[in-house]
Amino acid sequence: MRVATPSIDARGLRVALVVSRFNHLISIRLIDGAREALFDQGLAEADLELFWVPGAFEIPLAARQVAESGRFDAIVTLGSVIRGGTPHFDYVCRGVTDGVREVMRDSGVPVGFGVLTTDDIDQALARAGGSDGNKGGEVALAAVEMARLRRREAVAS
Repeated sequence: MRVATPSIDARGLRVALVVSRFNHLISIRLIDGAREALFDQGLAEADLELFWVPGAFEIPLAARQVAESGRFDAIVTLGSVIRGGTPHFDYVCRGVTDGVREVMRDSGVPVGFGVLTTDDIDQALARAGGSDGNKGGEVALAAVEMARLRRREAVAS
């Protein structure tokens, strides 16, 4: 059996970060994790571009515009939605999740989904560089891997 093993080598790729300003402290930490992971894998500073949006709900529209530009090999979406006392959390989570999935499906551009959905700020901090690692870095590498697979730069092993 042939197995395609994609690389996480980010050299030569162009990557966009689409990031929510809401819950800014969490977003900044997720950006730090994504940048570190991407630069560790050889991405050039000039090949990384950041697009701020007001909140998580706006991420899909910006991600679609970025994907349709044809300028990027991968997109990384970052932000956090923290549960409150109303159903608003559920609506925002569903909207951003469905919207990002549709962008990836419709455009064919890999999108790393790094929008944290947590019950409280402590859970978000744990996933944004705390005790649970940094999900920003994890999803950035997943987006790179998918970009390599999309380019068919996988190596048969």
